[in-house]
Amino acid sequence: MSETPRRRIRAQTAPRDPHMMRFILDAPVQENRSANFDGPDDDAPLSGALFAIDGVRKVQVSGETVMVTRQPETDWQNLKAPVAAAIRQVLEQTDQPLGKECDASPAADSDAALLAEITDLLTNNVNPAIASHGGHISAERVENGTVYLRMSGGCQGCAASAVTLRKGVETMLRKALPAIVEIVDVTDHASGENPFYSAEPGESVGFHRPVPADHIAWEDGELAIDPEYLAPRLGLQPNELQNGLERGEVTITTERRPAPDSDQTRVVVRSAQRAWAADVLPDGTAREIPPPRTPATHAQTANTLPDRIRAYLESLPADSLPITYGRLARGLGMYAPGSIRKVTAALEDLMHEDSKAKRPFIAALVVNRGRDHIPGKGFFELAQTLGRHPRSGESEQDFHLRELNAALGRNEVHHNN
Repeated sequence: MSETPRRRIRAQTAPRDPHMMRFILDAPVQENRSANFDGPDDDAPLSGALFAIDGVRKVQVSGETVMVTRQPETDWQNLKAPVAAAIRQVLEQTDQPLGKECDASPAADSDAALLAEITDLLTNNVNPAIASHGGHISAERVENGTVYLRMSGGCQGCAASAVTLRKGVETMLRKALPAIVEIVDVTDHASGENPFYSAEPGESVGFHRPVPADHIAWEDGELAIDPEYLAPRLGLQPNELQNGLERGEVTITTERRPAPDSDQTRVVVRSAQRAWAADVLPDGTAREIPPPRTPATHAQTANTLPDRIRAYLESLPADSLPITYGRLARGLGMYAPGSIRKVTAALEDLMHEDSKAKRPFIAALVVNRGRDHIPGKGFFELAQTLGRHPRSGESEQDFHLRELNAALGRNEVHHNN
């Protein structure tokens, strides 16, 4: 006996409101019905199930979209799975999750008229222009003045579709039909033949669009990117993104832009199939850009980092040393989360090199931010493993000072390990 296929629900963040998330199904929640709930409604099973979840503040349902607004003190990491599970459970139990059918309202008649006008504009003005690219845009429905558009063919998944929709179709529709309240793209771009930010070769479409301010920021010298925002752009769920970063399957690289944009930092994130990139200003404002097509491999980046660190440390004046791990990472143009971890791993590689060559540890030039100004615990543990350790009665601070002076050439030290 075959199992019933699991109902597919896509979660999509709302770019204008981080407290809001769309849960998009493959079919309308309930035919010819839309609803808004500020609390549970005894006649609507879906509202009762969703408001039973701690942290849900508001629910709006239109077509195949369930829009959920959360309380400010909660987060989507804890809410998203329970909300999706509640939607699935209710839809499996009833075909009237929003309550019994009711007569059409005047608003519904107005929406029907607006839909007819939009369809006419798309048919006569828009689709002939994009047909040469194999694309097609249709208006699925209008609910309370909100227009739901779906792209197909060459537009589905195309990186230019955001520009096509926002700067072309949306502008034209709003100008022609002022009654439009909002335009929502319900296309499943991940299923298109040319998904957003595809890693396939080819010329990137020129587009630069702002990254919402609450999705990217500088934190202690590192770039922090909201995983709820980033993961879908890489074709991943937030937990898959985190696991991929830990396993090295998702890479983040940062670099300072050349003049005249030297105040900007470019961040590029790559998964197995997709890439995402943005240029970030010192104040944290950022804009998405087409990701570079020919990245260095993860192995190449890892293999050259120790050499880059050695060259950078040797270029610094002695009176500016030691420096902190964070300053070293920033000096190398590394701002992405996990940069300090990569720097410390490369410093350990340098300790192995210096031990083998019987040189002072250049890693002694890099310290924690604490008041003791000594390296992290890993420095002393690895030094012990490599046969260097504090002398009898010598503290870790004194041992580090000895290695620091030796690395700076302040005194002659011979290592016999």
